[in-house]
Amino acid sequence: MPFPEFDPVLIHLGPLPIRWYALAYVAGIVLGWWYAARLAKTQRLWAPGKPPVTTTQLDDLVLWIVLGIILGGRLGYALFYKPAMYGQLFTGQTLGERFELFQLWTGGMSFHGGFLGVCLAIVLYARSQKIDMLRLGDLVAPVVPIGLMFGRLANFINGELWGRETTVPWAVRFCNARIEQMYGFCPAGDAPRHPSQLYEAGLEGIVLFSVLSIAIWTFGLLKKPGYITGLFLVGYGVCRAALENVREPDFGMPDFPFGLTMGMMLSIPMILVGAWLIWRAWKRPPAAAKA
Repeated sequence: MPFPEFDPVLIHLGPLPIRWYALAYVAGIVLGWWYAARLAKTQRLWAPGKPPVTTTQLDDLVLWIVLGIILGGRLGYALFYKPAMYGQLFTGQTLGERFELFQLWTGGMSFHGGFLGVCLAIVLYARSQKIDMLRLGDLVAPVVPIGLMFGRLANFINGELWGRETTVPWAVRFCNARIEQMYGFCPAGDAPRHPSQLYEAGLEGIVLFSVLSIAIWTFGLLKKPGYITGLFLVGYGVCRAALENVREPDFGMPDFPFGLTMGMMLSIPMILVGAWLIWRAWKRPPAAAKA
């Protein structure tokens, strides 16, 4: 299947290009904000406890989370996949090389880095507002798959983070005139590959969102602090680790033992921590109401 002639820029507003990838972030944040507000306003989901934040507090939290996503995603990408970026701060020959770490428009974001950034934002905000960190995490976790879905769709439109070579009928050749013009060649080659971005959009996005929604709205698991956070961690970790088998490893990564990839190794701790949170939440009674 030939790759469609997608343009990564949706529209130009004068000299300002509006890119699909930027819109994916905006859509994920706005819809996630709306869904989190709906969860926070539905008192019965938290009974006998109260929602962890007010509407005003949620509005403030969004800013903290956006900063966590951007800073964590970029710094994590450099740490996990291109650590030379940190060295270039001191050894770069040009101003562009020295500050490549901060050039977000050139691409390069890590989910695991963004995840750690969001975790730090939740911890700091919870401490500043004297909020239970686990319950705040339970509010944020269900909205993350929304952003993941839009982000992976944007990856597909950009023709990046493609899958391994395959002969399945729905394989895609990630090569078209736009990509050849941009790079001078097709980085993915002309071989048919798994559209792993779409697999991730489906599993990490739609399926994981559905599982968490059923856990919340059908089984009322927001009443057990940490359960939804743990379920998200296990769900994402398992989906990501499984899909790494059809996703092309990032360029420049060494050969890890046992056929592991960086994505797998970063997902294993998430699965272990998530399983512990689920076990902990299951053993404890529902959150008590606070005056």
